[in-house]
Parts: sequence; C-alpha cells; structure tokens
Amino acid sequence: MEVTQQPWFLNCALALETELMPKQLLKAILGIEQEMGRRRTQHKGPRSIDIDILLFGNSVVDTAGLTIPHPAMHERRFVLVPLAEIAPAVRHPVLKKTISELRDALPAKFQVSGSKFRIP
Repeated sequence: MEVTQQPWFLNCALALETELMPKQLLKAILGIEQEMGRRRTQHKGPRSIDIDILLFGNSVVDTAGLTIPHPAMHERRFVLVPLAEIAPAVRHPVLKKTISELRDALPAKFQVSGSKFRIP
C-alpha cells in the first residue's frame, strides 16, 4: 500500500556508470541513505532520502532483497517524469515500452513538474 499523505519531496533521476554488480550497488546506496539519516520506521512512509535502482541496463534481477527493474516504476508519475527527461527512449526490459510511453500512459492525478539540469 502506497502512503500518499506525505509532505512534498524532491524526486530526481540520474544515470551513472558503475563497475559494481546490482547487489553491490544496492549495498552502497543503502550506506549512503544511512549516512544521510535514513531510518526505516514505516514501510513506504515519509523519509529523508530514498534512492532506488530503477534500471540496470537491460538486466532483470528478482531476488529476495532486490528487484530490477523497479517493480512499481511504471505506475509512478513522480518516477517516470524525471526519468523520461534523461532517458525517454530507453525501453523497460520487461514491459518492452519506452520510458516516455510508460509516462504518457499514466493518468495525471498527481502533480509532478520536471526540470532538466546537468551536474558537470
């Protein structure tokens, strides 16, 4: 169940290159979240930071602690709007639709604004 009664939050998407394998990347991400004060007190509840692995190239991972592609990304406008700004033509490896197609298929029931910028 999604918790939608939350304060506004910043959501962004980024692309990166890594030599880490998916589980190694997840471990590094969880460490970053913890260093930034993330405490997991309520499942899907408000949080200070939340870093997700949405895609990992064309890989499909389904283990107890990690699912890639992210299992709910295609249902979340707040994920697909920023992701479509940086990777509109990338295809979801399971659904076989582009990120733009997934975004455009969602109803516009939540307000999401996008703004592209680059970090040098």
